[in-house]
Amino acid sequence: MSNDLGRIETLGADAVGMPGQRRFRLYARSGRGSAVVWMEKEHLRTLAETLERILGAIADGEVLRLEARPGGLPSPTGMPGDFPLTPTYDFQVGQMKLNFDEHNEMFLLSLAPMEIIEERGEPQALILEDEAVVLRFSPQEALELSNEIGLVVAAGRPVCPFCHMPLDGGPHACVKQNGHHKIVQMEIQDIDEDEEE
Repeated sequence: MSNDLGRIETLGADAVGMPGQRRFRLYARSGRGSAVVWMEKEHLRTLAETLERILGAIADGEVLRLEARPGGLPSPTGMPGDFPLTPTYDFQVGQMKLNFDEHNEMFLLSLAPMEIIEERGEPQALILEDEAVVLRFSPQEALELSNEIGLVVAAGRPVCPFCHMPLDGGPHACVKQNGHHKIVQMEIQDIDEDEEE
């Protein structure tokens, strides 16, 4: 039996810790309770990409994106200060299921916790589907969440464009390139139009 939080009032994503050691989370709150769901960076990125694909499908390919602004992307807003210190649900995600209810024009995101158990001396991951938390949110909120996830992911270390592994500033032996192509992180500085003469 899942725990349906119903229509979400607050929904977002953020990361805690320093780049390279960050932990990523999705947070949600409704009149029925609150949830903090921890996940890997790639899971968060995949959620954003899946939301964008569904939004593209229901809007005939026309999806709003973050506008380019001088000075780069804005910083992620982070969890609101009034979010409960002890949420109703707080767990590491083991399984995510995303659906779109066309009749009610609502996204349904089911997040099942993962528990690590010892079996024959080996740790095993157990997915607790009966304890899943279900969030319901609108397409506009899905777009805002996807954009916020993009900001959270981009705020950390840059990643290799081929293998998506973090670049730590030095040469990177890319596994997608068989380790043969060294990728060096470069920074490109913007030049103001006034200085171009």
